[in-house]
Amino acid sequence: MKKILVIVVASLMFSSCLRMDDFLYNESKIDQYLLDNYTGEVDFKLGAEYAIPDSLFRMFTLNSQSVEETSPTKIYAMYLGDVSKISTDTVILYCHGNKDHMDFYWQRAKLIANIGGNCHYGVMTFDYRGFGMSEGKPTEDGLYADSDAALKWLKDNGLTSDRLIIYGFSLGSAPATKLSANQYTLKPSKLILEAPFASSAVMVQDGSAMSMPASLYTNLKIDNAEQIKSVTQPFLWIHGVEDGFLSMKTHGEVIYKNYKGFYSEAHRIEGADHGTVPQTVGFQNYLEIMDKFIKK
Repeated sequence: MKKILVIVVASLMFSSCLRMDDFLYNESKIDQYLLDNYTGEVDFKLGAEYAIPDSLFRMFTLNSQSVEETSPTKIYAMYLGDVSKISTDTVILYCHGNKDHMDFYWQRAKLIANIGGNCHYGVMTFDYRGFGMSEGKPTEDGLYADSDAALKWLKDNGLTSDRLIIYGFSLGSAPATKLSANQYTLKPSKLILEAPFASSAVMVQDGSAMSMPASLYTNLKIDNAEQIKSVTQPFLWIHGVEDGFLSMKTHGEVIYKNYKGFYSEAHRIEGADHGTVPQTVGFQNYLEIMDKFIKK
């Protein structure tokens, strides 16, 4: 995957149309969600023991409005768990990566919903604008607005900040870190980042292998390595040592070292690439790592 990033960044040097923004967002439109019937490429598939009962699954839409918009954008979301118990349950808000849409991340959502047992914690995830069936075009402000729209829905259903966990994977590390470091509708009690990226500037530098201004390739101002300095909540970082897309050394390690809060833990998974951490460490070990952290 690192080779792909290098090729994309190199092509940016010869094109005024293609930018890192388009590569990072990687939007993919569909007209329906297939979930377990999805036949596209996925990082892994779970066995029947991880299935979510129909009674504990809900799909719905949210209205999201960024500061740059004059009207709301409709985005799609799903909740795994008992909605009527959000007022008492601990809930994990899962901010997914840049690959396709919620069908691609359905297996991950199910796995996370099995932390501590089947639907022991509620799990909410959603498609950013421009992804899946969500309307609009992806923007940096939109990432944060869409994530906050999810928080508003959770708050309206009874969730409080002390029972909120935010989990960001890859691209999702940007809204997860931003919402943890700043005051939005709710402020999470804990932050989990899997294979996070340090900043859009570091992505450009890694991909180009040249000292070039990031502004040549992207309008994005995302800087998780700086934002994490304002996160005081307990923080768990997990990253594949062999990550060929977002290097653990130049991305994850930098974020982890910049954390200034009172508790953190790092899990460097030998042999794991960008999307293979859960299966490499083992699904049950993965769930145990998460459950122990949440219960601390």
